[in-house]
Amino acid sequence: MAKLSKRMKKVRDGVDPTKLYGLDEAIGMIKDRAVTKFDETVEIAMNLGVDPRHADQMVRGVVNLPNGTGRTVRVAVFARDAKADEAREAGADVVGAEDLVEQVQNGQIDFDRCIATPDMMPLVGRLGRVLGPRGMMPNPKVGTVTQDIASAVKASKGGAVEFRVERAGIVHAGVGKSSFDAKALEENVRAFADAVIKAKPAGAKGNYLQRVAVSSTMGAGVKVDPSTLSAS
Repeated sequence: MAKLSKRMKKVRDGVDPTKLYGLDEAIGMIKDRAVTKFDETVEIAMNLGVDPRHADQMVRGVVNLPNGTGRTVRVAVFARDAKADEAREAGADVVGAEDLVEQVQNGQIDFDRCIATPDMMPLVGRLGRVLGPRGMMPNPKVGTVTQDIASAVKASKGGAVEFRVERAGIVHAGVGKSSFDAKALEENVRAFADAVIKAKPAGAKGNYLQRVAVSSTMGAGVKVDPSTLSAS
């Protein structure tokens, strides 16, 4: 068995892997143990009682975190003419049409999130093999294929987080930075959890929300009592 470093011993000290902690206590433990020199991302992982292999059990959506993510998001917009101008005015980092499609096809992906107007989708559809595996393909279900380009750009840069259940039934996302105050992190976690709960698919049977844990980039996971995720 590998010997734990002093840092890892400090990170894990006091964390009972068998215990469910209230959200406020779990957040406090995460912040206390974020001891690296950089501002660690605080993440949430939720085990759901679904089988994503079945279409009626897919969980997917988007949520606007009330206190943002704490990270700079570069947004690309596929649009022409007035909509392209609207995207630039809203703060999009990369805007284009055929030229942007060609750029992506050549492997130049200098952005974190994609938005497209509906008329651009026949072109953007060619990029499915490139953007799909990265989780960046525009999709109307999560608001990234839209005519309201300005709102979509501002939401993406201001704290919009997409989520999609993985094969093992897990949804995870970054919900802030360790430098955020505890209340801001709690609010973000609750907003994310609420969105996932509301996205419960019709085909889900039995216990939908099975396990929840929070952690920081270099920290230990802390299990959260699901009953404490509600603001009430």
